[in-house]
Amino acid sequence: MKHNRLLYNLKKSNKETFVKRAGMYTVIVLLLFITVSILASSFFEKRFQSSSMKGTLNIFSTEQLVTFMGTVNPYFQQGLPQSYVPPSIQSLSFELATNIKPGDIRSLLGRELPGFAIFDTEILVAGEGTDYTNLPIESAPPLDVLLKEREVAEEKLKVEDNNDKPAPKMTTNGRKVVYVYQSHSYESFLPLLKGVKDPDDATSPNSKANMIRVGEILTNELEQKGIGTLQDRTNMGEKLINRGWEHAHAYQLSREMVTAAFAQNKDLTYLFDLHRDSLRKDKTTVEINGKPYAKLFFVIGKGNLEHEKNARLAEELHYSLNKKFPGLSRGVFLKPKSEGNGVYNQDLSNRAILLEVGGVDNNLEEIHRSLEAFADVFADYYWKAEKVNAGGQ
Repeated sequence: MKHNRLLYNLKKSNKETFVKRAGMYTVIVLLLFITVSILASSFFEKRFQSSSMKGTLNIFSTEQLVTFMGTVNPYFQQGLPQSYVPPSIQSLSFELATNIKPGDIRSLLGRELPGFAIFDTEILVAGEGTDYTNLPIESAPPLDVLLKEREVAEEKLKVEDNNDKPAPKMTTNGRKVVYVYQSHSYESFLPLLKGVKDPDDATSPNSKANMIRVGEILTNELEQKGIGTLQDRTNMGEKLINRGWEHAHAYQLSREMVTAAFAQNKDLTYLFDLHRDSLRKDKTTVEINGKPYAKLFFVIGKGNLEHEKNARLAEELHYSLNKKFPGLSRGVFLKPKSEGNGVYNQDLSNRAILLEVGGVDNNLEEIHRSLEAFADVFADYYWKAEKVNAGGQ
């Protein structure tokens, strides 16, 4: 009797266990199907694209991402600066979960206060009057604005160019060593556009009235100093639209051009990407010897692991400019990925800079004076560097 009861209880227990396990497996399978359905739904359709992943990864600095990769392959960590101290797992986890960076109180308010994210820009060297109240501003025009034809003020395009300058004592003997390009070639200036008053509308596809003209002026000035210079004249707005790309892809596009130019010309060493600021004239103009100049400043991408080398070049040019032309340079700014591209193709050369030339209100005469001054200072720097290099050979 007891044996029968024991056998009955055992069968009952096995049956209940089977039912429970079957139910558990059924639930797991259902959850799996539900999860896959949700991930494949339209709700997540755009959330797992490369652009979304890129936005998520922008939370981390380049050094942090390299540290992650170094846990799989230690070889990656060899590219980290010696002064870099890896963050703790707890710190990274907290930052990922809350988007708050431990030790940086600005991250508590950076997304809550409009425009506060601009303070991610770091002032490496401040020129006269430069502080966090007048940081550079980059406008992002809609694509339909980039190719909008605007009437150009032809009378404002004429600039005196002193072609009677004495022949340079030294030249690069036909070698092109400087590459001038304009990632935002469509940036223009209000004095060059008839009837345009809004700074956000200061764009033009016309190469006589946009940054391509500015690049042309700098190229001519450097050539007159004996420094062989190659300028790219790509209509960036047109190319972006043809590819279906946004304004934010401009540096990706210009990277292709820089890479191709380097591949075709092994003498290229210096990279100058020319832009103009969106600040107004009182912040972008200085009077030197009774004449107005468009202020210059340098932007270095902090997302480049070796940005210190480019920063040293920018610092030296900044100090030389302000020594010879007091107040001309507003300073040197470091921009991380959270405030723009963060690299600006400067990983392609340790002698690359992004040079901002004036603002929306500056005219061509003011711009020309400033680029003539910049070419003068850069020529001094270049020939001194060449003597040092020649002496070391």
